[in-house]
Amino acid sequence: MRMFRYVVLAVLLCSSVAAAQVGVGIGIRRENVSIGINLSTYPQLVAIPGYPVYYAPRLPMNFFFYDGMYWVFVDDNWYESTWYNGPWWLVEPDFVPVFILRIPVRYYRHPPAFFRGWRPNAPPHWGEHWGRNWEERRRGWDKWNRSAAPAPAPLPSYQRRYTGERYPRQVQEQHQLQERNYRYQPRDATVQRQYREQAAPRPPREMRMQPQQPRMNQGRGDHGERKGGRDDFGDGRHPDSR
Repeated sequence: MRMFRYVVLAVLLCSSVAAAQVGVGIGIRRENVSIGINLSTYPQLVAIPGYPVYYAPRLPMNFFFYDGMYWVFVDDNWYESTWYNGPWWLVEPDFVPVFILRIPVRYYRHPPAFFRGWRPNAPPHWGEHWGRNWEERRRGWDKWNRSAAPAPAPLPSYQRRYTGERYPRQVQEQHQLQERNYRYQPRDATVQRQYREQAAPRPPREMRMQPQQPRMNQGRGDHGERKGGRDDFGDGRHPDSR
């Protein structure tokens, strides 16, 4: 009887470990995922007046370009990519750039139901949607000097040459093409961080967000204090995108 108990406990323990491993796997897989976007050609992008952001008026989706990267809002989540058809990385609400948060409701081509009733010329009520704790952490995200908005980043128009089967699917190949054809570097500190993460793949975001002990001679220099709600732009001038 005692031996039977030991066997049962061993089976339960293995099952628990396996379930935990599956749960962690699911969480990790969300970082680079398929979100139902499949663009065969480079989309038309139009600058939003008064904002350093472009939107795609002909796409039936919430598709934007800001500071050298593409941003989409799908199924209540933000995702970003350096290429117009992904792959896409999940962006937690705390790390969405403020100028993306400030995009007026009217430029969402597929607005979610909870946008209903909100003013079209004002940004979504993200604090109301994501809660008081988020609003405390991102305080001031909706307050900015409109006369001092940075200029939009140049569009990576070279990507028009890569359509259909020519589209690069591997992140490393995308990064190499980006380095050769697009000299612009992000100015926003939040975007800089995500741009570096795509260029040099690292452990899953869940692990990166855990406090880490400093290591001798291994400082990466990119885990510094996050400037929540502030922009790290210079004078707004951007180099040629060719």
